[in-house]
Amino acid sequence: MVSTDRYLAFAAMSLTVIVIPGPSVLFVIGRALAHGRRTAVATAVGNVFGSYLLVVAVAVGIGSLVERSVTVYLAVKLAGAAYLVFLGVQAFRHRRELKATAIAETPADPARGDLRTILDGVLVGVTNPKGIVFFAAVLPQFVDHASGHVPLQMLLLGLVPISIGLVTDTLWGLTASAARSWFAGSDRRLSLIGGAGGFTMIGLGLTVAVTGRAD
Repeated sequence: MVSTDRYLAFAAMSLTVIVIPGPSVLFVIGRALAHGRRTAVATAVGNVFGSYLLVVAVAVGIGSLVERSVTVYLAVKLAGAAYLVFLGVQAFRHRRELKATAIAETPADPARGDLRTILDGVLVGVTNPKGIVFFAAVLPQFVDHASGHVPLQMLLLGLVPISIGLVTDTLWGLTASAARSWFAGSDRRLSLIGGAGGFTMIGLGLTVAVTGRAD
């Protein structure tokens, strides 16, 4: 249904966009610095689920509405930005609760729960302005309308950037969490890195809120 040439072309386009760190990447890094490897991986998984929801939205026609409506676009963007700031503030507030001994025993944040962490990632992924624009504006260009089954083609093509994003986001998270582990030799240093993760998410949320479409 979807030719190999179209898959490869879309994969190349997706990789070009994904390798440029955006909200999802910075969010995973912030979570890795604030909470560790397990949380970073769970966040990356949630992000790709959220991103694929955007693919589904575009496939059924909702994505184009979001992209064309300034009001809807801003609402989605600001909701995502506000949630990023909230998570950043929470990470900063609890930075002193990070202990080197706890990191040695459990590198994640088990009290938070993997499901909650994944859902956080889903929310950030589905409200990612970069993802909304990419899937709404770029994905339809690689569909072969003559072959029919357009929604199914979009769903299949959407698996390409999702797969790439899962790999790259996970690598970013593991790299950031490795740096966090180095700080685990000192409670004070660990507190600093946790605070840095919180500031990263706050800064990301503010950046998302003030950038993007101007129309």
